[in-house]
Amino acid sequence: MKEVKAKLNKLRIAPRKTRLVSGLIRNKTVKEAEYRLKFAYKKAAGPFLKVLKSAKQNAKNNFNLKDEDLYVKEVRVDKGPTLKRMMPRARGRGSRINKRTSHISIILA
Repeated sequence: MKEVKAKLNKLRIAPRKTRLVSGLIRNKTVKEAEYRLKFAYKKAAGPFLKVLKSAKQNAKNNFNLKDEDLYVKEVRVDKGPTLKRMMPRARGRGSRINKRTSHISIILA
């Protein structure tokens, strides 16, 4: 069976929060995964839906596959680069704040 991929790099949501959404769509049909993401109450659901639709269109345009036959084979959320920022604290000090990013990749089969 053909595998179709789509990726999103450097999403400004922490990987720990993004992985919560990835569990919702793993091993589901594309139609059910879209349905779950539309009604998921998480900030990361929007970017996930966008990547899923991109993978679906890749399958349609590049390989002439039908939407009904596709399912989400693999969802990976990897750690991206961390943005380091400073927050002023008491007595002239500063503490570091890590703004983490994620890489999302979806494989349909």
